[in-house]
Amino acid sequence: MKKTAAFVILFLFALLLWNVFAFGFNGSGMAVNVNGDEIDGPLGALLAMLFAGGGTLLAGLVMLVVGAVLAVVFAGVGVILIGGLGIGAVVLALAISPLLLPLLLPLAVIWYLMSRSRKSRMVREPAV
Repeated sequence: MKKTAAFVILFLFALLLWNVFAFGFNGSGMAVNVNGDEIDGPLGALLAMLFAGGGTLLAGLVMLVVGAVLAVVFAGVGVILIGGLGIGAVVLALAISPLLLPLLLPLAVIWYLMSRSRKSRMVREPAV
């Protein structure tokens, strides 16, 4: 990995030197075309950096807005999904409840007997 990084850095340095010797030291190779007028040199480089930076800032702003909209949409979809699952569970419980009646009757009897014995204890305790 360290040898690869060294080779890549040397290759990029060689490309930089080739660019300098091939195109000379006349500023930058940037040229901006505005309404048919070509602007090159240091002013062209400055305008190119300005336009590229503005585009980058605009793209960042658009990404933030899209992220916020997607967060709101996904949150809304989640709420709708949870509500749908809750309604489905209630409908399923209502559909199964007639079949659970044989199980619910003994539970109701046990509950009645336990609450009755608790009431009789509560009536007896104040007499002490």
